[in-house]
Amino acid sequence: MLIVLVHVHVKPDCLEAFRTASLENARNSIQEPGIARFDVLQDNEDPNRFILNEVYRTEDDPAAHKETAHYKKWRETVEDMMAEPRQAVKLTNHFPEDSEW
Repeated sequence: MLIVLVHVHVKPDCLEAFRTASLENARNSIQEPGIARFDVLQDNEDPNRFILNEVYRTEDDPAAHKETAHYKKWRETVEDMMAEPRQAVKLTNHFPEDSEW
């Protein structure tokens, strides 16, 4: 499993629009066979900060995700809503072992 944490700092006046667009993207993303989990997380102390927790089954699945219509729509929709460029951190899950999610 490959986990990608996408850190997003959203402009204050765009919070609801960003949240709506991201939830739509997440609902479609979990239908992809290569995505085991997709969370839209909002910071309780700074509501302008979000983390997208994307769990992929293989190393190739993130690239496939980025080719989907719903991802491209999300990317174009939220591009001007960000206070700074989003940042991604890639992680490997070691526990639970042999997790099938």
